[in-house]
Amino acid sequence: MLDRLLMIEDDARLAQMVGQYLGQSGYEVSHAACGLAGLSRLAGPTDPPRLVILDLMLPDIDGLEVCRRIRALPGSVAQTPVLMLTAKGDSMDRIVGLELGADDYLPKPFEPRELLARIRAVLRRHVPGASAAAQRMCFGSLEIDRDARTVTVAGKGCELTSYQFDLLLALAERAGRVLTRDQIMEAVRGRELDAFDRSIDVHMGRIRAAIELDPKNPKRILTVRSVGYVFARHQD
Repeated sequence: MLDRLLMIEDDARLAQMVGQYLGQSGYEVSHAACGLAGLSRLAGPTDPPRLVILDLMLPDIDGLEVCRRIRALPGSVAQTPVLMLTAKGDSMDRIVGLELGADDYLPKPFEPRELLARIRAVLRRHVPGASAAAQRMCFGSLEIDRDARTVTVAGKGCELTSYQFDLLLALAERAGRVLTRDQIMEAVRGRELDAFDRSIDVHMGRIRAAIELDPKNPKRILTVRSVGYVFARHQD
């Protein structure tokens, strides 16, 4: 059975090209030409797609609003991974998209092979039970369940994207060790981070908002100035 993807994109030629290319790699791509049509498909009675390819510029509502509404949908569909397509150089839109819950982004124009690689990477992170270890990690009231891919603080669930979960897990598995941004990104995505790309800081802010009692005075994920981050061994 082919993995189903949804592409929300107003450029019909691009959507057709992407659909044909990804079809050769085992994906079935459905197409929605505007944001509202895409949201309608996600909220429909059929099984949701495994991933949404979302263009930022759409004729009715923009991709940022679509992403926000996806994350507000009921049930598990709200956790559907979102790969956002942005105009090259639009760093602010990219940052806002990540803050709204996008799992990854890809600037236009893009190589189809890179799109495929990013889709595969996001889906690998999103598969429940993909981690080899099945035990839970506990740090005071913070609990990370590798197998279920859930995070709780004092028994209350924390809402994280699949990418943010993997960032947190990468830090927690290396608790007490200072990691550069490059090392964190390499651990999660298998490639080095562009020296000028600070999207990881956006994700760290979202993670802190979810797991810290006081995100402005974090005790779990600490910033090491001019270096990167460290996950504190002793908490609470």
